[in-house]
Amino acid sequence: LLKDPRIKAVSFVGSTPIAKHIYDTASNNGKRCQALGGAKNHALILPDANIKQTVNQLLGAAFGSSGQRCMALSVAVTVGGVERKLIEELKIAMESFKIGGQKNNDFGPVVSEAHKANIIEHINSAEEEGAQIVVDGRSFKPKETKFKNGFFLGATLINGVTKKMRSYKEEIFGPVLQIVNVNSFE
Repeated sequence: LLKDPRIKAVSFVGSTPIAKHIYDTASNNGKRCQALGGAKNHALILPDANIKQTVNQLLGAAFGSSGQRCMALSVAVTVGGVERKLIEELKIAMESFKIGGQKNNDFGPVVSEAHKANIIEHINSAEEEGAQIVVDGRSFKPKETKFKNGFFLGATLINGVTKKMRSYKEEIFGPVLQIVNVNSFE
């Protein structure tokens, strides 16, 4: 696609290193290129938010497809102290997740062993840099023994994340929701 003269334009969403490669290669071959890398999708939760409805929306947006889609929500920005109630409700809701290979699961494994290790590394870095792991999915094991070798992670909720943390700066692309707390909308 990047070199074929019949292709006139390329659009890509994914990791930053691959986006750079695609942009450079496409441009060098005279193609129009749109390459979006390392995205972070945010939700802004204001003090007057309906928390139950917000939690319901966050669960699907953050954890659907195991967080492995370009539009997955990876950061919730809470405004003016709403984080305590939000986190309480998220913890309760996350306990009911069905993770595994069964037909009625909420989400399944991540794409590879290397990717699973990368996600765990990001969670570890958040913890090492001072964030609190509220719900920890690092040691999740599926109940079905036939999936014991799958690349499963449980849903993870991290509070107290700042813009300086590696987990905030880099795309995790997994079942991880980070909470950034701010005092005001401004």
